[in-house]
Amino acid sequence: MTSVAQLLKTKPHNTTVFTVKADDSVYEAIKLMAEKGIGALVVTDGDSIAGIITERDYARKVVLMDRSSKATPVRDIMTKAVRFVRPDQTTDDCMALMTERRMRHLPVIDNDRLVGMVSIGDLVKNIIAEQQFTIQQLEFYIHGERP
Repeated sequence: MTSVAQLLKTKPHNTTVFTVKADDSVYEAIKLMAEKGIGALVVTDGDSIAGIITERDYARKVVLMDRSSKATPVRDIMTKAVRFVRPDQTTDDCMALMTERRMRHLPVIDNDRLVGMVSIGDLVKNIIAEQQFTIQQLEFYIHGERP
């Protein structure tokens, strides 16, 4: 079973977690997400985590409410109750939490420090890799070959 720490090591730029401040405009946050090709940002207040902002927050709390993304601060639409995981937890733990809470992104916290972000895409990629490995091992077994 894969741990969150192992999963983070497989990600390109695995230690980079993009953040915004609660006072930043939603426009700045969405622009950063677009530039980096990501769907969520951790919102910081000094050294602490104040929340998380996602594309879903933008769609539901700005676009559908006809607000201006340039005039709306991130704090007005961010999710304040941030669910997170620790590096020693498993990808199964992440999948269960994401499924139960209908979330797509989980910050990774280690010793009260933000060390990564896990997305549903990361988990699906990991599941596919594990399944491909299992299939390959079974094919070797069936054909009497050694890997």
